[in-house]
Amino acid sequence: MPRAMWSGSISFGLVNIPVKLFIATKEHRIQFHMLNDQDKSRLQFKRVSSSSGREVHNEHIVKGYEIGPDQYVIIQQSELEALAPKQSRMIEIKDFVDISEIDPLYYDKGYYLAPGEHAAKPYKLLVEAMEKTKRTAIASFVMREKEYLCAIRPVNGVLCLETMHFGDEVLDAQEVVDLPSVKVDDREVNMAEKLIDSLTTDFDPTKYKDEYRERVMEMIEKKAKGEKIVTQPPTQEKPGRVINLMAALEASLAEARKGAGGGAGAANGNGRRSRHVAHHETHHRRRKSA
Repeated sequence: MPRAMWSGSISFGLVNIPVKLFIATKEHRIQFHMLNDQDKSRLQFKRVSSSSGREVHNEHIVKGYEIGPDQYVIIQQSELEALAPKQSRMIEIKDFVDISEIDPLYYDKGYYLAPGEHAAKPYKLLVEAMEKTKRTAIASFVMREKEYLCAIRPVNGVLCLETMHFGDEVLDAQEVVDLPSVKVDDREVNMAEKLIDSLTTDFDPTKYKDEYRERVMEMIEKKAKGEKIVTQPPTQEKPGRVINLMAALEASLAEARKGAGGGAGAANGNGRRSRHVAHHETHHRRRKSA
């Protein structure tokens, strides 16, 4: 059983529910060390003054906030500590919202909340009430001297807490993406809908794998065993060219239908795809006849 990262209570009206916080995800990153290619020794990184070129020891390092070119406001650690959020062991629920109103862009990292000692009943009460009302709690809490905004929702009978970005941290799409003004034909939209429906299936996270990481780990294991590695030169991608959008959609839909009809093993997902396609074709014929 993993150790809890944090423990405290959920404040729910006048009810406090003791809980423990556990990490809900793990990243499979490949960690490389920087080595000297001559003797394979590990490299060490030092803090060096940009003016003198000499190494600076920790007791002479201070924090500075840049307010202009080579102009800094010096901030002491004690000053930051005086402004830090008050240490608390409380997850304070501020609001309940419909989860569909939360754009996934706001989510950051996921955790599980487990009931603390003698808290199983109030914990389950909150889980069942949130399941029945289909609501997600918006709350805040302090962990490691940092204040977090978070969303709490029930997942398979367990409360899941997801830290969130604050409103001013999420960029407006219109400010980032400059979309040219174009018009899309209704027939093209209808064909794209059919293609999407033909590729629709139930979400299964085990289908999707980090293929690059697997290839790198396979190469590392071979090299560790002394096997010779032969790398293929990367294929050069041809520059994109203008295509007939309608023809490409029709060809894609035909390919998807061909895949949907191949074998009993795909009966559940592909059968549902076929029903989606049939429904849209019937709807399209009715629109034309009308």
